[in-house]
Amino acid sequence: MEKQDQIESHIHPKGITPLFLTEMWERLSYYGMRALLVLYLVKSLGFSDADAGAVYAFYTSFVYLTPVLGGYLTDRFFSYQFSIYLGSFLMLCGHISLAFSDLSFFYLGLVLLALGNGFFKPNMSTIFGRLYNEKPGLRDSGFTIFYMGINLGGLIGPIICGSLGERVDWHLGFLSAGVGMGIGMIVFYFGSKRLPSSIWKKGNDFLLPSSASLSDHQTKPKILLIVLLSFFSIFFWMAFEQMGSSLNLFALRNTDRSLFGFEIPASVLQSINPLFILLFGPLVSIIWTSLAKKNRNPNPVLKFVLSLVLLGIGFLVMVVAGEIAETGISVSILFLVFVYFWNTLSELCLSPVGLSFVSQMAPVKYASVLMGIWFLSNAFGHYAAGILSGYQNQWGSMTVFYGFFVLCSWLGAILLYSIYVWRKKSILHLLASGEKKDSLSLDLNRI
Repeated sequence: MEKQDQIESHIHPKGITPLFLTEMWERLSYYGMRALLVLYLVKSLGFSDADAGAVYAFYTSFVYLTPVLGGYLTDRFFSYQFSIYLGSFLMLCGHISLAFSDLSFFYLGLVLLALGNGFFKPNMSTIFGRLYNEKPGLRDSGFTIFYMGINLGGLIGPIICGSLGERVDWHLGFLSAGVGMGIGMIVFYFGSKRLPSSIWKKGNDFLLPSSASLSDHQTKPKILLIVLLSFFSIFFWMAFEQMGSSLNLFALRNTDRSLFGFEIPASVLQSINPLFILLFGPLVSIIWTSLAKKNRNPNPVLKFVLSLVLLGIGFLVMVVAGEIAETGISVSILFLVFVYFWNTLSELCLSPVGLSFVSQMAPVKYASVLMGIWFLSNAFGHYAAGILSGYQNQWGSMTVFYGFFVLCSWLGAILLYSIYVWRKKSILHLLASGEKKDSLSLDLNRI
């Protein structure tokens, strides 16, 4: 019996399948649309790089700002199911709005997409984390699998939407993203019936023994640690999101995209990153699980440090590519492949780990709000990424522009590691208490 329990403890919950598929279809719609956004603004509407960068900055930051509001409203008033359905419906309407050529419909579509994401995103991540309340050791690898669902959608979306948008009609590309969102809603409707009822409960639905409650002196440091890592994630997103803006334009203007006599649409290259996620995600998941069994799995702070180091290496490759491009030579597509390779490894050490970390450490009373705070840091990073990309030409050279991200990434890694060494004992104690909370079979009481 004990051996059987050990085997089951290393098996992922059955409920991950419908959530994986729902997230996949929703991300197909998002990344398909995102791959077209800057290119559509520049090529079809004639926006300058600065104006296109500003629109990209406001939209992508708003996408990650709205989860703060959506998380708060869900914590106070709505059920998780209602918020996910509401968010899905708003995003579906947003994609349909983008299918119209009028500029007012375009901006309306962006607003609806951002608002819908605010209700959908934090609550999907929260309920997925709840699946692992009884299996905390599998949480990181579980979120990596969940993250693969995100990137399967991210792989397919730019190929379908980008090809239709650039080769056939921009608005048809946007509409195809809406089809993906509609399929996601259907998958969630039927798939959610297979999820354990315990993950939906909140408020005073759970009553725990007093020995399981968190005291104030434990709660506040955990929240501060979440805020700390959320802050350093800004360094990551500020650089990483150049992929949808300046790197997207670099692919359009400075990259030789010919392959076997066919020119690959610039937007389709946005699929390289999610392809690498799918290739290397399982390997990283296996590594985390294997190290966890040996009690040698790096804690989230060290994974963040590693992420920033790897991110800097990727943009160091881009510094070389920029130097070649400035001579007037079209750069080999392999440069972007190498950049996205390093960026992918960096992403795997930070983004799914961050989602896992917040769901693990956050006191249940503030679970959705703190998940919103995590996405708020994403918003700051995305906004900075868009604004910086729009003024790339004013930096003097591409080498200086991309070198800035190398410097920021590595300085961020050094600063975070220094804080970790300085407060190592306290941080390790907090992480250990977070694991204890996860080992409980019931959620903490929400007041």
